[in-house]
Amino acid sequence: MGINLNIKNETGRLRSVVLGQPKSNGPVPTLEESYDAKSYHTIQNNIYPKEQDIISEMTEFEKVLKKYDVEVFRPKILKDYNQVFARDVAFVIEDKMIISNIIPDRADEQEAYRHIIDKVSWRNIINLPETAHIEGGDVIVWNGFLFIGTSYSPDYRNLKTARTNEYAIEILKEYFPKKRIIDLDLKKNDTKPYEGILHLDCTFNIVGNDKCIIYKNGFVDESDYQLLLDIFGEENCFEVNDKEMFEMNPNIFSIAPDVVVSDKTFTRLNHHLRDEWGFTVEEIPYREISKMGGLLRCSTLPLVRE
Repeated sequence: MGINLNIKNETGRLRSVVLGQPKSNGPVPTLEESYDAKSYHTIQNNIYPKEQDIISEMTEFEKVLKKYDVEVFRPKILKDYNQVFARDVAFVIEDKMIISNIIPDRADEQEAYRHIIDKVSWRNIINLPETAHIEGGDVIVWNGFLFIGTSYSPDYRNLKTARTNEYAIEILKEYFPKKRIIDLDLKKNDTKPYEGILHLDCTFNIVGNDKCIIYKNGFVDESDYQLLLDIFGEENCFEVNDKEMFEMNPNIFSIAPDVVVSDKTFTRLNHHLRDEWGFTVEEIPYREISKMGGLLRCSTLPLVRE
């Protein structure tokens, strides 16, 4: 059975998704091997998560997805390999799957998705040229808009946390000429998690039909933040503070326009989503996974939404 991809936004009723793979995660990386600031921080502080905790948290996530009748695919298990963050491997816009040019350290990961990618018609798969770098965490689809996080830093080539470049954005403009593409310059830092943003969905995310979660200090230019407030309206934006950004509050995941999966420790956000905005909030533990620099949205690759 083939998969007819359909992703027009972040929140339509989810029908089919890839959830990352927590098993055989491998040894704790060294500081040199870490490729994001949050992992660097947890390795440095000796609190890197244990595999059984990662498995337990992802099992809870899968249970919630299945409760809503979502078809869940999993990548094949690669021995001693971190495969939790499916969002980095590929992403879907409308009926096209874009295969990311992920950092070389993680290239093998794509092979583990082969059995899923093979279910998609080859006509709907976009392989980018080697020098076009982009990861799914930097791409947020919202109907006629594509929000793309990037880094215009002159130091781009030396930053492990700079994952999406200008060339990739230009190519997406060619493939999706009718979309309004808004590129957002993100602050980057490889070792200090309070001073840099790994992906756009760690500083900005959309929930419901017209609301967003946003962290002001994630953007290089305040004008980018202001633009998002103008598009969504200030009353529709939930602002997170430094600590909430560090805990990864923006990186929650929508199963439907009125249903989100969130970390159960996000007290202020979950309260707001429920009481102010009327969402059903499915709370699960996801603290350990957050120590590796990603959360719920990072762990998923949505394939079909209504």
